[in-house]
Amino acid sequence: MITLYDHPLSPYAQKVKIALREKGLAYETAQPGGLGAGGAAGDFVAASPRAEVPAVVDGEVRVFDSTIILEYLDDAYPDPAMRPASAAERARVRMLEEVMDTHYEAINWGLSEIRWFGRAEGEAADALFAKAKAQIEGFHAWLEAQLGDRAWFNGEAFGWGDLSVAPYLNGSASHGYPPAAGGKLAEWLARANARPSVAETMGEAAQSARASAMPNVAELVEKGLFKREYRDHRLEWMIKSGGVDVVLKGLERDNIRFAPAFG
Repeated sequence: MITLYDHPLSPYAQKVKIALREKGLAYETAQPGGLGAGGAAGDFVAASPRAEVPAVVDGEVRVFDSTIILEYLDDAYPDPAMRPASAAERARVRMLEEVMDTHYEAINWGLSEIRWFGRAEGEAADALFAKAKAQIEGFHAWLEAQLGDRAWFNGEAFGWGDLSVAPYLNGSASHGYPPAAGGKLAEWLARANARPSVAETMGEAAQSARASAMPNVAELVEKGLFKREYRDHRLEWMIKSGGVDVVLKGLERDNIRFAPAFG
């Protein structure tokens, strides 16, 4: 059976779970310890040397990175395919995924840093919220244009393009920034969320958020017991959106971290 190293709140892991469910593949999940403090080890790090979820173990095969996992699943278990048929369409949905995984993910991550992890307060927090809201609205307009007259981002049927977008739009909605009501994007999201694969995955995320008492994690951050990973576009987002002091304070208090060294 496939083992998926998972965290229910990770949109990257959510993408993989949606694909596994769409393909009807049996799998078990394992939630690695030490992620919040940057102390992951053991079999998980053997499968994912970056110490990031998701990672998949399928017999002797170990794969990390959500995009590479999706490619592996489509190659190893091709029916039903998540990728479109043509090279051009595959490139189109992969570009869509790249934007969501990097630029868009960083906004939701930044909102969590402020709202749940208490990285900024007062006027500083308000300014970051305003930046995030404007950026999300811009991406929503771009996504609506990318959707065009299609029923699904993937084309005629739900697939890679859709599972690459749904976790992130649901993440923004949970922060109070859903797609505008009545628009094509909002209608698409409602259709996507009605699919059992998406509904079950997002339900697990909601349950995890309730169970983990998110408002209390700010105390753990303040004590240096919980270290959020600042990497690539996340770091860029915080700095360009006016949160450079957040980064400097996090470095000073040793409550942010970066990717671990290999080996």
